[in-house]
Amino acid sequence: MSLKFFDKLSQNLVELLNDRYDYNVIINVENSEKSFTAHSNILKYRSSYFRQELENIQPNENNIKIITKPNISSKIFDVILKYIYGGIVNLEKAETRFIFDLMLMANEFELTELSNELETIFIEDKASWLKTHFSLVYRSIFVKENLKNLENFCNDIVVKYPNLIFDSSDFTSLSESSLVSLLQRDDLQVKEIEIWDYVIKWGIAQNPTLPTNLEDWTKEKFLALKTTLQQCLPHIRYFHITNIEIYEKIRPYKKILDKQLWEDINQHIAAPNLPIKTIILPPRSVLVTELPPRTTKPFSTIISEDHAAEISSWIDRETDTYSATNIPYKFELILRGTRDGFAPQTFWNICHGHACTIIVAKVKGTDEIIGDNNYIKDEWMETKDSFIFSLKNGNIQDSIISRVKETKYAIFNVCIDNQNCFGPYFGYGFSLCSDEFNFNLDSISLCDNSPDYYEKRIKTSSDKFSIDNYEVFKVIKE
Repeated sequence: MSLKFFDKLSQNLVELLNDRYDYNVIINVENSEKSFTAHSNILKYRSSYFRQELENIQPNENNIKIITKPNISSKIFDVILKYIYGGIVNLEKAETRFIFDLMLMANEFELTELSNELETIFIEDKASWLKTHFSLVYRSIFVKENLKNLENFCNDIVVKYPNLIFDSSDFTSLSESSLVSLLQRDDLQVKEIEIWDYVIKWGIAQNPTLPTNLEDWTKEKFLALKTTLQQCLPHIRYFHITNIEIYEKIRPYKKILDKQLWEDINQHIAAPNLPIKTIILPPRSVLVTELPPRTTKPFSTIISEDHAAEISSWIDRETDTYSATNIPYKFELILRGTRDGFAPQTFWNICHGHACTIIVAKVKGTDEIIGDNNYIKDEWMETKDSFIFSLKNGNIQDSIISRVKETKYAIFNVCIDNQNCFGPYFGYGFSLCSDEFNFNLDSISLCDNSPDYYEKRIKTSSDKFSIDNYEVFKVIKE
């Protein structure tokens, strides 16, 4: 029989953490503006990172070891320490970005139990946030290469939509490990010669002193590029590149290839049936017909494909949400605040007359995305199909849809004299408005949660708010 009293043990250890009279470690964070005290034995046995760190630090005259971590937030480190001592992490009111940064720090401090649990939370409950912040996520998770499930999650997206990474403006800042992890994928949806071009582009960017003109490269310059790409080059499928592509693209850089590989490439061109010494990797399963249009710009800066799928299912009154890969509607951007401006009059000038629309807005300073559908013509408009909503995003756990209840007062047409102050207006339940003639300069846009005109209350952090951005889409049946 075994009796376990972990709650009391956790409580006592947290009390020990707060005892500032019996410590032998000081950890300085946030450029040494904030300090924490701790105990070396607990740190060492809870984290292999701290074990190694403390072994390499000499104590001062007071027999105290000092660790400095200038780039760590004090709020995050406070959570880390309380987990180390008490095994408890409270995420009830934490924003999603905070949880993501906490996961990265737990990974850095080799707190495997905590980082793995947070990793699971993101994949299972916060996939929409991961996709919305994809570039940030992708560049963060490969730093220590311990978040394998997240790496696979992200790579599963990139192999289908490679432009998210390869055509991004900061592609060359990609870490070597993340690039190699992509090159290893048999299902990477990019032509092999294009993969070669991307690899060369990345390698040259890591060596900014290389001459622009290839004819000016010395043997040492080619060697520098070869050294940079030594982990990448073995994953190129050279024997599945056409002869003309070999001549035009590979041949100029033949000096970065091993001599035997280059000889085998040439032999394969001249006599493809003869055996060679180099291992031939299988061709990638490129499904050209399934590739999305090549574009570096997402369809929205506010909502994700998953959000579009959910909104589409609401339009069709489906009980099950559509798959993000099988959305029956095209969301055609009409207006974007950060592109076209936030003046209410701009909304009327651009959007008036369009039917079948969706409006989404990002509430300033929060993870909240709210919006509505249908449109305004004259005076109070009657419709049974209009709805307002808030979308699952960040620390918002569930989406909410609220269909019109008082159909005669579903949508309000704002007269010309007031269009400099009022934008879209949905039955006193949701409206964008501004006394400053700019939706993001004051906080009087309205979500009054009144149940009189729409079925459910739309939850926001405040009844009145300002927005970071808003977008209007024309929804077209495909």
